[in-house]
Amino acid sequence: MCTVCGCGDATLVHDHVHTRPDGTTYAHRHEPASEPNAHEHDRHDHDHHHRHDHGTVNYGGGLAGVHVPGMSQERIIRIERDILSKNDSCAADNRRSFAREHIFALNFVSSPGSGKTSLLVRTIMDLRDRVAISVIEGDQQTSNDAERIRATGAPALQINTGKGCHLDAHMVGQAVDTLRPAPRSVLFIENVGNLVCPAAFDLGEAHKVVVLSTTEGEDKPLKYPDMFAAADLMLLNKSDLLSHIDFDVAACMANALRVNPRLQILVVSARTGEGLAAFYAWIDASAARMAAAPR
Repeated sequence: MCTVCGCGDATLVHDHVHTRPDGTTYAHRHEPASEPNAHEHDRHDHDHHHRHDHGTVNYGGGLAGVHVPGMSQERIIRIERDILSKNDSCAADNRRSFAREHIFALNFVSSPGSGKTSLLVRTIMDLRDRVAISVIEGDQQTSNDAERIRATGAPALQINTGKGCHLDAHMVGQAVDTLRPAPRSVLFIENVGNLVCPAAFDLGEAHKVVVLSTTEGEDKPLKYPDMFAAADLMLLNKSDLLSHIDFDVAACMANALRVNPRLQILVVSARTGEGLAAFYAWIDASAARMAAAPR
């Protein structure tokens, strides 16, 4: 959550999102004053909730599963509920809007450098004659990724989050109002590169797609389980590098399925196109199921 990663105070809502003339948007926040003596008030909680186990200091053992210096576990829970309640309300609005316009929205999440943008570029190039595609790009700064997407001919809008480490539903809703995806189209949302906070924030998407590259290590799903638990599909990218690196595909898949037994997994390469036909078939089938579902 934002309180944990430091991207903003939990009492803040992304109400200030601006659009530049070139279509790039950015968000900023007003920070309230910190509570007096909060650290002293919760010093006992700080000492009580962290655990030492075989040389590991674990700050995730409290009620909220996280640790913030100077803040009680109970207060963290209240803040998280407030943040997610506001976000989920915006996400529900987004989801209704997508359903009304028959827009199939996918939320792409990953670590930085996993190859999300390259995958999207390749996907757009392969599918642009079959379906209308638009993209919302999330990064802390620059419009580099949106420019790469626009070079394919697909409309793209960049959201710069500043110090924020994830997109939220309000940002996406405002971006959709500006981008205006075509009815019966596919909307790709490329989230900020981060395997922590984006796991908790529903954007109104049909599915979260987590991208993991073969250069990241087989244990990444175990290190960041919330993201893999929240996803419906994992794309194991950069399969073209497997002959050059020490990476155990079977172990990686087993770790991911240990976290999320219902997770679908595809081994792909944005460079060579390996596995992408199966990904496109998954998009077709998932979009068809969504369209057929009762509203």
